[in-house]
Amino acid sequence: MYKPLRIGFIGAGNMAFGIAKGMLSGNVLPVNIKVSAPSSRNMKRFQEVGISVTHSNAEVVCGSDVVFVAVKPHLVRLVLSEISQYVTKKHIVVSVAAGVTLSVLEELLPENSIVIRLMPNLPCLVQEGALLFTRGANAKQEHGDVLRSLLHCCGLVEEGPEAWIDIHTGLSGSGVAFVYLFAEALAEGAVKMGMPSSLAHSIASQTVLGAGRLLRDSGKHPAQLRSEVCTPGGTTIYGLHTLEQGGLRASVMSAVESATERARELGSK
Repeated sequence: MYKPLRIGFIGAGNMAFGIAKGMLSGNVLPVNIKVSAPSSRNMKRFQEVGISVTHSNAEVVCGSDVVFVAVKPHLVRLVLSEISQYVTKKHIVVSVAAGVTLSVLEELLPENSIVIRLMPNLPCLVQEGALLFTRGANAKQEHGDVLRSLLHCCGLVEEGPEAWIDIHTGLSGSGVAFVYLFAEALAEGAVKMGMPSSLAHSIASQTVLGAGRLLRDSGKHPAQLRSEVCTPGGTTIYGLHTLEQGGLRASVMSAVESATERARELGSK
């Protein structure tokens, strides 16, 4: 008889909650998830969806098949040194800590541990996340398949080499905030021109959502969709000209670069 996987989260922040919520929208039951954190500050939202909580990291590891280490990068060494004695060769340890490399994770865990490095993003909360993972030396294809099966309801799940993980952090992990800034600016532009703030923000959010879905579902290159919106001498090309004058394209590229480099710096500390 099939035995459901037991899932554990060490850390109760937004990433842990987003991933857990995505799992619950699939075939994972709340009874099979347990979360630990040193304080009770973020525990309530997990309890509200039926997930049990504890302050013991050891309890989570011992009662789980797959353990997500979802703590801040600077806490990873402390947490792994605490739980390493409880990690067995049957565990799949998944780290979502930005910048912390597989080599560091494997060094801090028992020899031959199965380790996967994962970078999700906040839209996992609404099952529209973009997640990229890479397998450690002892993680086989089957372990990657297990992770995919757990995360498929969180959004887009892809696998790639570790060199891409920090880039994904800059592109999609941090990129979410870049999109929010752009949406805020769109709305403020409308407010400047006389539209009520609440309506402007509502329309801006729907515009970002609609544009994103069309981009994803059409399969077209962004430049092609952009050109389809432009008519000769129309409003859009005038607006785009202003954006180009302001260096939007270069600024966004530089923002992704800066966020990627920062992720790499976090990993080297």
